Order: sequence, then structure tokens, then C-alpha cells
Amino acid sequence: MIVCGDDALGHRLAGELRDVYGEQVALVVPPVRAERRDPAPLTGRGRASALIGRMSAVMARTYGPATGGPGGPDGRPGDPEPPRLIEAGELDTDVLVEAGVTEAAALALVHDDDEVNIRTALAARRLNPQLRLVIRLYNRKLGQHLEELLDQAAAVAVPGLDIAALDASTTVLSDADTAAPALAATAVAGTSKIVRADGLMLRAVERNPPGPGEVADPGLCTLALLSSTTNDPAGEEGSDSSGNDGPRLLPDDDTTAAATGRGTVVLEAVSHEGEPLSRRRTTGRGAPLGSLLSRRLRWSFAGIAVAVLALAVASAITTDDHPLHATYIVLLDLFAIGDPATGEDLDRQVIQLLSGVAGLLLLPVLLAAVLEALGTFRNASALRRPPRGLSGHIVLLGLGKIGSRVLVRLRELDIPVVCVEEDPEARGIALARSLRVPTVVGDVTQEGVLEAAKVHRAHALLALTSIDVTNLEAALYARSVKPDLRVALRLYDDEFATAVYRTLRAAHPRALTRSRSVSTLAAPAFAIAMMGRQILGAIPVERKVLLVAAIDVAGHPRLQGRTVAEVFRPGAWRVIALDTAAPGDRLPDLADTRRDHDEDRPAGLVWDLHPGYVLRAQDRVVLAVTRRGLAELMGRQATAAPPGPPAP
Repeated sequence: MIVCGDDALGHRLAGELRDVYGEQVALVVPPVRAERRDPAPLTGRGRASALIGRMSAVMARTYGPATGGPGGPDGRPGDPEPPRLIEAGELDTDVLVEAGVTEAAALALVHDDDEVNIRTALAARRLNPQLRLVIRLYNRKLGQHLEELLDQAAAVAVPGLDIAALDASTTVLSDADTAAPALAATAVAGTSKIVRADGLMLRAVERNPPGPGEVADPGLCTLALLSSTTNDPAGEEGSDSSGNDGPRLLPDDDTTAAATGRGTVVLEAVSHEGEPLSRRRTTGRGAPLGSLLSRRLRWSFAGIAVAVLALAVASAITTDDHPLHATYIVLLDLFAIGDPATGEDLDRQVIQLLSGVAGLLLLPVLLAAVLEALGTFRNASALRRPPRGLSGHIVLLGLGKIGSRVLVRLRELDIPVVCVEEDPEARGIALARSLRVPTVVGDVTQEGVLEAAKVHRAHALLALTSIDVTNLEAALYARSVKPDLRVALRLYDDEFATAVYRTLRAAHPRALTRSRSVSTLAAPAFAIAMMGRQILGAIPVERKVLLVAAIDVAGHPRLQGRTVAEVFRPGAWRVIALDTAAPGDRLPDLADTRRDHDEDRPAGLVWDLHPGYVLRAQDRVVLAVTRRGLAELMGRQATAAPPGPPAP
């Protein structure tokens, strides 16, 4: 396995492959000396940010999960050897050959630069047509086209390549898409987690513990028990090292019934997938027609129209003219282009004079309408300001890759949001404008910026900028304004995040504080793709991740020939759906939500499975599975796992 990356995701992915799946990994990273070159003079926040970045990089390379200590993590003998570290300033053909791409099973390209990943993927496909590629791309549409292109190249280079192998040959993922649901969920209690497959939408939701005398609704099934301290605002979030107090993934019914006082994550419902928010045009860039003109102007136009109609009726009655011709004569008089009514009847002359007066009144109304329409269009193309009476909203700091995806997620949930972004050219500014989301452009560390975002009346603060110090400073200032504000921070370094979390929890015990790492949330999905399994989605459970994967039953002794009830293994895996389509009619990728598939496919996913159903070799199941559970299903039990049942 080869991992090429320039940030925390590469190190965490290498650690995931090594610690969970027992794979030998070559990690290709930029040289350290590039990070130590003399930078431009920095002051204040810039120096602190640079210091934290250098410390994080050195710690990740020296002591982090990607390398481990002597003999593996915790120094235990028998653990997989640390990844082979290769430093390269540029990912060219020589570097790929040195990393062993010609013999490797899989290559992950997780650089933050999409262009670097695409160029390297094309070179790697030429060197090894059968190589499994996992590519990190932010651009979804480009990712779909690139995946098809590289798979086609593999099929041409290896004519006899198996269809199943071709399906897993190239996988394009986005760390922003993977992490966005979890980041959005930290800001709103009870937020649902969405997994889309085969045109259906699976929704998992957090539920609070039932009160006295109440019975918890298990939904379709219980996916996880939250940690015992989840409902305590000052409580510690559970992780793999939390023991029995931490969250428990895929519990059995007895464990769920005995876990009183704990919240749950349940599979709540399955419905047909609606149209994505990005494709909706209900909030288009243009202003609605009804908002072009103010109410006063609309009434003015209505009054003039009534006057013209009355004059036309009067003209038709007094002159015995046809109504249409009488209306035409009145309009000519209105716009002062008709002949003077000299020598005609008094009635005709009075009507002409009144029509001229109406024309004079129409001129300023038309001018006001033009000015109002121009102002409306200008405001529609500009960023909206937070309204005065706004409250109970979420303040989102940062509209980069992660912030943009989180913004879409929050708007899909119909949650009011106010964005704050320092760079007026950030990629998320156009998105906020098209969604008509109130946005404040300014440095969050400057006085008055968070106040403009109405943080004192907000429900939560999501600090998602790429600079740890900025996120921390914004959180501390927001807490000084509103001590009980719910705060979620995006922090790069885990040790720094732990220290910040404990300090904020001690200083504000009654306020919820959460920290999230994008690389930690995204690494499991990338690792699964490298192992050749189809990952449909990830359901974050505090600091753990529950995966949803599609697996063919054939060749799995723990699945084939067993009933759904017998297959269920608490803490490891659980069947939540079955693809009943024949292999020839089956979608190659359940996670592909594009609409160009045959709508008359004879069968699809079945979610309400009978416990006695026996899994056949031709079936494909959708599993809720832990990382170590999936490694065991694949015959690669993690060597670092403790003896006994697999840890969630």
C-alpha cells in the first residue's frame, strides 16, 4: 500500500492501514526542509499558527499513528512495521517507482491540491494498469469523469480484467463530504446522519435517553449507544480508549435494554432520495418577481391602470366607439402622442385632458420602478447581511472546502446560518450568495466581526477555518460574549485539541464543547476504499466512526449460508439491507446517485429484512460495520487489536 499526502490525512490514513488492517505501507510526503525554509516575517497569529503547524507535522512524522514507536504503537512486539517514509518534493515517475507502485496493490493520493492528485493518478495508471487508485478530490463532477477515465484505461490495458475488480479499480472521495455531516451534527443536537444508496436515503438519528416511564423507540435497529457522559455538557466525548463509559457500536438488544441513561443512534427511516440542494433553483441568483417592486409602487401601478380603464370605458360610452379602439385612443393620449381634440365634443376633450394628467403621474412611477428594480438586483447579487431580529442560528466560521460542504449540509436541514469569512474570494462566498445565506466578511479575531454575526443570540458556533489559533481565539471570544454557547472546533493536532477541550470544559462546565478533526473522520473511508471495499458512507458516533459498506456474500464463511440473525455480531457488524437484484441487473456502485441508470431495474435494496432470511452466494449485503469488524471480515484481523471480541 502506498499513501501520498501533504497533510494530516496522509499520516492518519497510513496509520489506519497499518494498525487496523495490518498492511505494509509506504508513505510519500514532502521533505521536511521545505517546511523549515525561511518564511516571510510573521507577527502575532501568523507566528503562532506556523509554530503549531510545524510542531504538528514533526509530531505526526515522529510519534504519530503513522509511524509509531519501536516495534509499533505502544512498543508491542509483533505489530506491523512502521510505514516506509519517502520524502519527495515532487511526485514524478521516479518517486512512484521508488515507492513500489509497479508491485503495489493500492495507491492513495490525498494531497490537498486536486491537480497534483490527478497528474499522479494518470502516471500511476500507466505504470500499473491493475493498481487500485483512491483519489482525494473536492470537485465532484470532475471526480466522476476522472473515475470513468481511469477505469476505462485499466480495462483497455488489461482486456481480461474482472468487472468486480474494475469497479474497485478507481475510487474518488472527498474528505470534505465525508466530514461535513459529523461537523454539522456537532452544532445541532439530534441531527440526522444521511447515507445515500441506490436512490434511497438511509437516515440515522441521535436520540436522548427516555425519561421515567418512557420506552425508547429503537427505530429499524439500534446502531450505537452513546457514552454515559454525552448528556452532561461537561462530559468527555467517547473514543476508542474510553472503555465501558465510551460509545458502543452495534450493541445487541440486551445491552441496549440494560444501558439506562444513555442516548442512542438508531436507523430511523429509509425514504427515496430527494433532489440535492445544489440542484434546486428555488433560491436562484435572481430576485423573485414579487420582490422587484415595493408594495407602494405596486399600488401606484394598480391605481393608474384603474384610471386608464375608467377613462377607456368613459370614452367608449360617450363616443359610441368600440371598447378596444377607445382604449387605444386613451393610451395615445396617456403617452401624449395622440392628435389634439380641438373642435371635438366637450366629453372627448375632458377625457383627453384627464389622460394627459394620468400620463404625467405615470412618469415618476416608472422612474421609481426602474431604480427599485436595479437596487433589488444589486442586493440579490451581493451578500446578505444578518437580519436584526435573528436568533437561535449557527455561526459558521470559514467558507473553505470544509466550511462550504458544512454550509450545504446545514441548509439541507433548514437550519439558519450566518457565515463569517475573511477572504472575499473564498470558494464558499459564491455558494453563500446563491443560497442567500447572511454573510459577514471580516477577520473573526477583529472586534465587532462576531458581534455583526449576532453571536450573542446564536445557538452554536462552528469554527472551521484552517488555522487552529483562529478557531481557538474565536471560540474563547464567543464564550466571553455568551458563556453557554455551544462550540465546535476544527483542530489539526489531537493533543492540542485535547488540551483545548479540557480547558474549555473546566472554564465553562455548563456549555457543550466539541472538537473534530477532518482527517480523523475521513481516514476510515479512504482506507476502506484502498482495501477494495465499497464504502457507502460513514456515521460518526462521537469520536468513533461506524461504516456502511456493501459486500458480496460469496466467499465469506461468516455470511454465506447463514441467517440474518446468525450473521449479526455485536460490536463488529450487522446486516441492515440486502441488494436483491440479479448480478447482471445490479448497480456496480450503490453509492452512485446519478440519475442515468435504468429506472425499471427489477429489484433494489430491501431494508426490512426478516431475521430468518438465509444469505445466498449471489446476494450482496449492506452492513453497518466497525473498522476492525470489516478487517476481520476481509480476513485481515488487526494485529494491534487486544485479545477477545473486536473493539468497536
